[in-house]
Parts: sequence; C-alpha cells; structure tokens
Amino acid sequence: MKFKATTLIVIDAILAIIALFTAVTVRFDVSELSQKLSDPSKIYIAVIFIVVLLFSAHLMEVYDRNKNLTNRAILINIAFEMITSFSLLSVVYYLDSDLMLGRGVLAVSLSFFAFLQFCWHSIYLMGKSHPRFSQRVIVLGTGPLAAQIGKMVSSNERNFTLAGYATCYIDSKGETTDPAQLDVPQEMILGNCDSLLDIVLRVQAEVIVVALSERRGIFPLADVLRCKLNSIQVMDAPSFYELVQGKLMLESITPSWFIFASGFRRTTIFSITKRTIDIILSFFGLLITLPFFPFIALAIKIDSKGPVFFRQERVGDKEKLFVLYKFRTMKQDAEKGTGAVWAEKNDPRVTTLGRFFRGSRIDEIPQLINVLKGEMSFIGPRPERPEFVEKLKQVIPYYSKRHFIKPGLTGWAQVRYRYGSTVEDAVEKLRFDLYYIKNICPFLDTLIFFETIKVVLFGFGGR
Repeated sequence: MKFKATTLIVIDAILAIIALFTAVTVRFDVSELSQKLSDPSKIYIAVIFIVVLLFSAHLMEVYDRNKNLTNRAILINIAFEMITSFSLLSVVYYLDSDLMLGRGVLAVSLSFFAFLQFCWHSIYLMGKSHPRFSQRVIVLGTGPLAAQIGKMVSSNERNFTLAGYATCYIDSKGETTDPAQLDVPQEMILGNCDSLLDIVLRVQAEVIVVALSERRGIFPLADVLRCKLNSIQVMDAPSFYELVQGKLMLESITPSWFIFASGFRRTTIFSITKRTIDIILSFFGLLITLPFFPFIALAIKIDSKGPVFFRQERVGDKEKLFVLYKFRTMKQDAEKGTGAVWAEKNDPRVTTLGRFFRGSRIDEIPQLINVLKGEMSFIGPRPERPEFVEKLKQVIPYYSKRHFIKPGLTGWAQVRYRYGSTVEDAVEKLRFDLYYIKNICPFLDTLIFFETIKVVLFGFGGR
C-alpha cells in the first residue's frame, strides 16, 4: 500500500469530525449535546465544516507532497488553512446563521483540528521517506537523458525510488553496451528491454520512464505495451520531468510536442471569468490603495530625486508593447551610460526605500492600472523589456511562446524561482512560464495567488 494524497484527505476528514465533536462536547452539557446531535440538520452543518476545511487545505497546498518537506512548511500551510477556513465559514454563517453551532465551537474545533492535522502530517512526513511508501521507478535508457532522470528520481522530490535502468542498446551478440559508453552506473542496469516486464515484476516497479535519447530503430514497442497492459504506468521523460519539477524540459521538447501535448487550451468561459476577476480585483485594489499614494509619493521624494512613477515599455500579449507603471525604486537616470541591463540582487542602482518597496511588492501596486486597462492580468508570466526579449528569442528556443497570454503581476516562475539576472535564469523561468501556459486553470491561478502571499509575508520560496 502506498501513501497518496487521498490518504491524507480521508484521515483529515476523520480528524475534522473528531475536532468538531470534541468542541461540541466541551462547549455544551450532556442534554444540549444529545439534543443537537439528534437534529438531522446538524449533519449538514458537519458536512459543510468538513468540506470547507478540506477545500482550504487544498488551496493552501497542504496536500502537495512536493511542497511540505519540513515541519515548518507544514505548520505555515496549516496556519494559512485555518485563516482561510475561518474566513469562509464566517461568510457561510453570516449568510445563514442557523448553520452555526456557536463562536466558541468554531474556535475550539478549528484549533483542535489544526493541532491534530499538524501531528498527523508530521507523522506522515516521517513515514513517507520509507521505501515501503514510495513508487519504484525503472528508467528505460542508459544515455545522458536517462542519467538526468535517474538523478532526479534519486533526489526523492516526489517520493519516488529509483529501482534501476533497462538498456535498449544491444550489440550484435545480444550483450549490453560497453560500460565505458554508459552514462549510468553499470551496477544499476537491471537487464535488457526485451525482458522488460520480467524486470518490472522482479523489482516491483510501478512506473517506467522512457528516457531514450534516440528512439528510432531501438524503441521496444511490444515490450513497453506489454507492461502498459499489465497496469504499469509508462511516461516519457518530459512528462515525468513536468510531474516532478513543475516545469517543462525544454531541451527534450520538439515543435510537434507542442502540437500533440495535452493542455495549452483556454476556454472562452475561462478567459471571460479570468478577465472579470482581474477587473474586480484591480478596481478594489486601487480603491483600497489610492489613499496611500500621497504618502508613498512623499516618501519617494524624500528618499531620492526623480519622478514618483516609473514608466517602461514591456512586451505583452501577442508581443504587443505597452507601458508598465511602477513606483520608482531606482535612482534617477540609473541606466544612463549603460543602456538596458538586468536588475540584480543587491543592485546598487536601487534606492534605500526602493529595496523595501521591492521586497514588499509595494512598487508594483501601480500595475493594477495595467490590469484594469487589460494590458496585464493578475496571474501570468512577468512582462519583459523588448530589448531583452529580442536577445532571448535568439538564444532560447520557444521563448516567444510565453507571449501567447497576458503577462501578470505574479506568476508560476515568480513563486518557484529566485530573482533572475542572466540568460540561464531566463531559461529556468521559461520552463515555469510554459508549464503555467500548458496547465493554466482556476486552481493553478489560486495556488499562485496564495503562494505569492506567502512569499511576500514570509520571504521564502520564489521572489
């Protein structure tokens, strides 16, 4: 039996029932408790309580096994879950007060559930690293791509265990390739692909990752199909890489992959909904922050000479140029004599106040105007300067593909990767940006939104 996210969810639901029952027991005497539990409507109340808790946990990535790798991360996610649950339940109780058992019950049940959930998830964290609870993976191939996948599996980032490699490189005598030509350890080769199913059954593998640098003439179609029909999961290297890393494997992607891969699709309803949410959030965001604009402007003027707002051309949807607005964080004429250069960590051009504004994201508040105008969205790839875009398009394959949706105030790359100032950083960010474009959906947007809040408030994760 393998531990999966469903195991966490089912046990969390049981713990929610225990927490609610305990809270009711603590807050009411025996006669009141019997009366309340005998009322069929209270079952409905319990169901709403459980659903809201599980939904909040899902939003706050409590069930993301690749995220919750430390007790600190679990504790922070559960804390955000409790805040979200309290907010949602408060709205529900405000709309229908008959659904509420009492403020005391809500406080006690949430607190007790948070304690039980943290204990349970911490125990799960300790136990999931055991080989018994991990998925065993066989990598089909012995070349550089197979070595890369094998190293990634060994890191155990998503609770996988490397069982070994199966080779498809067989010489005229039916023997495996000379060890000197292998990119993987000889002792980890389990056998030839012509006995792939026997190898899988022998090592009790559950996943086969096809990592052949060249498939033509050597791909063991019949053997892989036999494994597939025996309920063994078969994945190609790019798909497995995407699953584990949450980004795309650009070096192994071809133009045809973009055509036949799932995803990269936005329905009309989704586009309309996303734009509606952008308008509502940007309008109320400006309404709330506008009273603070004079104070921010005064602070900028006192800190350094120059204008309050910073305007700069950026590349947007379909590579259309637009003017992006920010509060100025750099010294006046910071690029005079140097031209367009990437911003760096601890950039000397940034003012003292600008460092605070950048860390707290205050400098990006004026971009709500760009969102309201329809030039940007709340969630999407960050817009880049046209000078850099032209250079990056020449050296990075598929870079222009990130411009097929509106840029965003924050994005998947921003919450998953550090501040970038090199071509190599641009490549890594493109991996995340294309992953977002491929898998774009309301749920992913919600995850990025809450992850951005965590990054801003706690300073961990991407920037």
